Amino acid sequence: MAKHRRVPAPSPTRLRVATATAAAAALTGGLFVASTGAATAATPGVAASDADFNGDGAADVAVSAPGAYVGGQAQAGLISVLYGGGRHATISQNSAGVPGSAENGDHFGADTAYGDFNGDGYDDLAVGASSEDVGTDKDGGTVVLLWGSANGLQGGTTVKDPRPTKHDNFGVLLEAADLDGDGKDDLAAATGNSATVDIVRGGFTAAGGTGGAYTLVAPLSAGPKASGDAYGVRNLHSGDTNGDGIDDLLVNGWGTYADSANYWFPGTPTGPKSSSWQDLPDGVITDIGDINEDGYGDIVFGQDADGSGSYGHKGGAVLINYGSSVGPENNGVHAIHQDTAGVPGSGEAGDGFGFELDLGDINGDGHLDLVVGAPGEDLTGKGTNDGSVTVLYGAADGSGINNGSGAEFYSQNTPGVPNTDEKNDYFGNDVHIDDLDGDGRGDVVIGASGENGGNGAVYALHSNTDDTLSASAGIYTSTLGISASGTPKLGVNYAD
Repeated sequence: MAKHRRVPAPSPTRLRVATATAAAAALTGGLFVASTGAATAATPGVAASDADFNGDGAADVAVSAPGAYVGGQAQAGLISVLYGGGRHATISQNSAGVPGSAENGDHFGADTAYGDFNGDGYDDLAVGASSEDVGTDKDGGTVVLLWGSANGLQGGTTVKDPRPTKHDNFGVLLEAADLDGDGKDDLAAATGNSATVDIVRGGFTAAGGTGGAYTLVAPLSAGPKASGDAYGVRNLHSGDTNGDGIDDLLVNGWGTYADSANYWFPGTPTGPKSSSWQDLPDGVITDIGDINEDGYGDIVFGQDADGSGSYGHKGGAVLINYGSSVGPENNGVHAIHQDTAGVPGSGEAGDGFGFELDLGDINGDGHLDLVVGAPGEDLTGKGTNDGSVTVLYGAADGSGINNGSGAEFYSQNTPGVPNTDEKNDYFGNDVHIDDLDGDGRGDVVIGASGENGGNGAVYALHSNTDDTLSASAGIYTSTLGISASGTPKLGVNYAD
């Protein structure tokens, strides 16, 4: 299940940016090839949370293929790391130093989250294998930390499940954030079939040590939005919404009639508490960034369904809930959809507009922009799910995103986008903004998990100076040496 990388409100301690000259990356043949250039520091208020696993100052991208065959084992799963320096590495549980072994149905890469878990200055990667059998516990699930180094991700350590007898599918949902403000990345994990979130405190070591663990229970079994604990958590996200310098946790859960319930848990010096939360608008996915540049993180919600609530819209919608010193404001939510003036297209049943979204500075003007995936968009016929992506450009007060000014529509039939629109490609099933070539402009990485019969594909579109996006080729299973047996679903998820 895909979700989004956290985008904190402005805080010098939370920005992972390259400040030194380094080999930048260009997109050639679908991979990143070294070119000249200098990585740039973040503009205050602009998302700058690119992963850097080898510390070279160039952004790296971890892409999941949880349905991939590994060593003849169906759906064992793997991840591919696309390094900004021009190489890639494919990592599975059969890789040297990685705990466990590839087995049928493990789904290694079901979810991922990056952070500097051991405090050595290199980003590490948490990888969930949500259907791993742990001893006699079928589908108990496991989480592995892959350690960053000057040579990239190398070796790994298992994160001990804090409550192994209380759930299955540990590792299906992951989020990394500093939820207690101690400068160490914590790891939040949820299983999808429970309202309980396990939070493992920072202080991770190669020997398996942590800073301890505690639980957070979302109110999914009470109130009009949910029908019981069995519906569970759907997504986890984080960021600083109230500007206190501590990451807050957003818990998105399944509610009645397939609606979604969102809750904001403020971070504190002892971590977020089950007793302290604020109800938020429904939505399937969220991201946080300071859209109106007032110093507080704003929450963006994706409503991919044809919602019938106060903000529901045919074909899906995106909602913005602005932050304040006391957290998310309660004085109204701004809705954007494909029938908003200036936004390309029109709202149609099943589009899935808002199924995925991400914030970042695409055109390099210092303001946050928003990219929205609509993987159910029909372009070649009714019910074809070809998929599309819409880019909404921001302004200092956030008005550009709000009113659709200069918005652009992309599909695989758009000039500069590789391949063509095809049935069940699900182009836009995940979207991500990363400055892959160090030019200060955020490039847009798009997943199409249904490409080539479920093999999946990744399209890393370069942000050009004329504000167009383009790539010379896509990144496919054949590009990365991944077996095309079964349905690998490359690109279904990027590290968050």
